[in-house]
Amino acid sequence: MAFERLTLSLMTASVLGLAACQQPLPNQANDQTRQGAITGAGVGAVVGVLTGDDNEERIRNAAIGAAVFGAAGAGIGALLDRQEAELRAQLGSGTVTNTGSQLVVTLPNDILFGFDQASVSIASQADLRAVATSLNNYPNSTVNVVGHTDNVGDAAYNQDLSERRASAVANVLIASGVSASRINIVGRGEDQPAFTNQTVDGQARNRRVEIIITPNQ
Repeated sequence: MAFERLTLSLMTASVLGLAACQQPLPNQANDQTRQGAITGAGVGAVVGVLTGDDNEERIRNAAIGAAVFGAAGAGIGALLDRQEAELRAQLGSGTVTNTGSQLVVTLPNDILFGFDQASVSIASQADLRAVATSLNNYPNSTVNVVGHTDNVGDAAYNQDLSERRASAVANVLIASGVSASRINIVGRGEDQPAFTNQTVDGQARNRRVEIIITPNQ
């Protein structure tokens, strides 16, 4: 019995390893459907192994879990692929990153705001309305609006500024029809730089607002 449990544990670890390490095939760099299916299957297999009373039932449950969670993962991946493509077509500025489980829309602060300001510029409101339209077209998700700054100036001031800017972006999304109950507002201040703060370019790129879209399971 101990050997059988060890075998199941090794099988589970192998499946999870494949799910974590699998890379998209050539010409599929933006296609997260396959990756979502692999990851879901790995999670499903683990759930199945943990819910069986004996070795035979664990193996059966692992197979069922892999199939069910794999299908769910593929569905989420396909959904993210479609929404990503639409956002890329609609946005005039900013970037869209598809992680396989989330979409991250990154908008630079120098586009969104004037210097040391927390009021969204008129020019940026069209992009935010485009994001809002996408969020309304794909309503089954949670949205984190996260403000970031560089490390220039007082840390407490930067924290407050990041919160006010995230709130300003969230308010435009809400005014454009996105339910406030879906949106979380987060200020990170200077604590999570994406680039070095040792250069002017790095500082500029760290001043940003991220709109993180996470499909509900």
